[in-house]
Parts: sequence; C-alpha cells; structure tokens
Amino acid sequence: MAEDKTKRLGRWYFGGVAGAMAACCTHPLDLLKVQLQTQQQGKLTIGQLSLKIYKNDGILAFYNGVSASVLRQLTYSTTRFGIYETVKKSLPQDQPLPFYQKALLAGFAGACGGLVGTPGDLVNVRMQNDSKLPPAERRNYKHALDGLVRITRDEGFFKMFNGATMATSRAILMTIGQLSFYDQIKQTLITSGVAEDNLQTHFASSISAASVATVMTQPLDVMKTRMMNAAPGEFKGILDCFMFTAKLGPMGFLKGFIPAWARLAPHTVLTFIFFEQLRLNFGYSPLPIKS
Repeated sequence: MAEDKTKRLGRWYFGGVAGAMAACCTHPLDLLKVQLQTQQQGKLTIGQLSLKIYKNDGILAFYNGVSASVLRQLTYSTTRFGIYETVKKSLPQDQPLPFYQKALLAGFAGACGGLVGTPGDLVNVRMQNDSKLPPAERRNYKHALDGLVRITRDEGFFKMFNGATMATSRAILMTIGQLSFYDQIKQTLITSGVAEDNLQTHFASSISAASVATVMTQPLDVMKTRMMNAAPGEFKGILDCFMFTAKLGPMGFLKGFIPAWARLAPHTVLTFIFFEQLRLNFGYSPLPIKS
C-alpha cells in the first residue's frame, strides 16, 4: 500500500532551511523595504529608489547583505519553526489544537527566535542600508560573519543585541501572524472539505497569513529598523524612537508598507511552500499509536 505523504511530519530544521531558500529569492524586496524605512529626506517611491540603486551601484547592489539574510533565517526561522513544530507534535494528536493554543505557542516560539536572530538581523539591516550612505560612512562588511566580528570588536558584544526588545516583539507578532494563522487557515480549508493538502492550499493559506502578519508587524518593523540603523546615542530607547517616528505623522509607522507586504507575501508563500515540499518529500511518518 502506497504511503500517504500528507501524513508525514517535518523535521525541526526544515523551517530554517525553507526560510533561507525564500530569503535568497526575495532579498531585493527586503533591501528596498529597509532603505525606504530609513530615508529621512525626500520621498522616493519604490520605483525611483530601485532606479537610483541600479544607476549608482549596479544590479548586484540589490543583493547587498544577502549573506546576512541567510544567516538571519538560519537562526531566527530555525528557532521559531523548530520550537513551534516540536512542541506541537509533542501535544496530544487526537484532535487539532485550538487556535488560541497555536497563537500562544507561536508567540513563545517567536520570542525565542527573535532574540536568537537579532545579531543576524542587525547585520542584515546595516548591510542593506550601506549602499545609500556616503562612501566615507559605509561600514563595508565583507559578509555576515565579518559584520558580527567587527561589531563585537569595535562596539562590544552586547551591541549585537541592539534593538533586541523591538526585534523580539516584532517576531512574536510575526510568528503569530504567520505560523498560527497559516496552520489555522490550512486546517479549516482541509477539514471543511473545501481543499486538500496540496500546493494550492499551501499558497492560499500562506498569502492570507502574510497579509495578517504585515498588518500586525509594520509599526514595530519601522521602529526596529530605525533603532538598528541608528548611530550610537541617537535614540535613548524604544520610547524615544517612537516619539521620533510619531513626529512624521501616523503614516510614519506604516512607512514602506507596500514594499513590506510585497516582500513579506512572497517570502511567506515561498517559505511555507518550501517547508511543505520538504515535509512531503523528506519528512518522516508518525509512529503508529499503540492500542
């Protein structure tokens, strides 16, 4: 009798691998989002900014910091997916988890992932923003590991966790929006008989989850990016950053929303599609329940 692949379970590291694969595809959009959020003067559109980057530094400039994006996913996403999937599989499987339990579990997994992924996130933001700085002010990290070494050497170990509170708060909301909503939407579609466990269902569930996650996280994402890219002493803390952003008006908290959604939606869709394909093709079958 042929094995039903849809019953297979994913391994704890599949989420990190899937996230890194997706990051390689969506990195240019992430770079545009960061540069839109950190611009202080002028209001370049995403098209104008893209043209400026291409004219000044060429096509490869859209992949500035890609090594940091991959590092971030291998720390951040591996942790949050690993905790979420491992704990979820350890709970009773006789009936689906209620949504509030999925949300609580996703929030905890996101907090852990956000903290672990902060150093990679910091280097990621700096490398992406480097090309818009004057040549004399550029950090010119060779790659993500070089960035981590230089931050530790020049600014101290704890500087790598600059913005950790904001990054962790955002990661909690992001993981609730992505993992728990994806799980719930997918479960609802399958159990109601509307869809099967296939690519179309994974796509519909993931793009819906991406929209929820973007709405939940954009204000924190803007402040996190500002804090991570700030010069030493520019902001006293989260409240100071909040007040600075508030002076730009309510839309200041939604700066870069369109490219944020345009980047997050493909990244979320690709992450879950890659994750599900890894599960279906390289996952393992659950042990039979003994009577």
